[in-house]
Amino acid sequence: MRLKFGIHVTNQYPRGTDMVRALDEQLLFLRYARDNGWDSAWAGQHFLSESLSQLQPVPYLARLAAESRHMHLGLAAHLLSLLNPLLVAEEIASLDVITGGRLIYCVGLGYRKIEDAALGVSGSKVERFERNLELITALWRGERVSCDLSWCRLDNAMLATLPVQRPRPPLWIAANADAAVRRAARLGDAWIINPHAQTTTIVAQMPLFREERAKVGLPPVTEVPVIKEVYVGTSREEAMRICRPYLELKYDAYVAWGQDKVLADGDTFSSPFEDLARDRFIIGGPDDCIEQIRRLQRELGMTHLIMRMQPPGMPADEALRSMRLFTDKVIPAVGGHAS
Repeated sequence: MRLKFGIHVTNQYPRGTDMVRALDEQLLFLRYARDNGWDSAWAGQHFLSESLSQLQPVPYLARLAAESRHMHLGLAAHLLSLLNPLLVAEEIASLDVITGGRLIYCVGLGYRKIEDAALGVSGSKVERFERNLELITALWRGERVSCDLSWCRLDNAMLATLPVQRPRPPLWIAANADAAVRRAARLGDAWIINPHAQTTTIVAQMPLFREERAKVGLPPVTEVPVIKEVYVGTSREEAMRICRPYLELKYDAYVAWGQDKVLADGDTFSSPFEDLARDRFIIGGPDDCIEQIRRLQRELGMTHLIMRMQPPGMPADEALRSMRLFTDKVIPAVGGHAS
């Protein structure tokens, strides 16, 4: 299988940035990826992101759909445990129509207490996640649905607009902890592998995912998508020098958000940048990046590399330079192609 490439047009910027100009930059990256044969474009979700401004993903992806042509569009990840399942079912069905059936839908549990409190989430987030997933997939199948939950009440409800893809768009699930990896195996079409865990941790967790699918009688997955922070320079030294201040800013924000609290035991973002980047990011000259991608193919069976290539504050021309080097030097060497 040819390795596919996606651009995560993260659209995270330092607070106070002109977000109209920022959107223009993200469209510049989308057009470059589209015109050079990349396969997909992605957006994520947070609420009350405080130090980092970003757009909400459903309207943002609808805007990207207008210019994406052949590319699949992915929402990675929608914070499903925080949301009303009817709203999700209606909006994602609409987005699948807008994209002409090119949507990949990814969901996650979420980890920020400020988001939970703001959206009135209490009790078991896992229960909310699983019930919401059950409800939205039933609605997408065209079934009549009833429920009496503290966060949603439906009485014989049925969607009037269904997704183009039947019975639903591809459903990928984000996971960090071992229990979440097993849940992704049971409930999803794929485990979308996060950008912030060390590769060694992911390699150790992959057997859990495969064993759980076999245990519940599901076939092996056909997609192994991996999100990574990526920067390509002419050398490792240059790449590290250019991207370091922006990734440090981003991961300092993640520490403030508590993201490293959900990492495997002993892992932390509060470490020198060389230690933070090692075994976690894809940074370096073309040969360094090729070697790291080949490892992900060899040890994880990666089929889709989704790249975050402009950390907050990085000038657009620096990000585009990295994208060009990736297209020209890396893609031909790792089994992909750019048309």
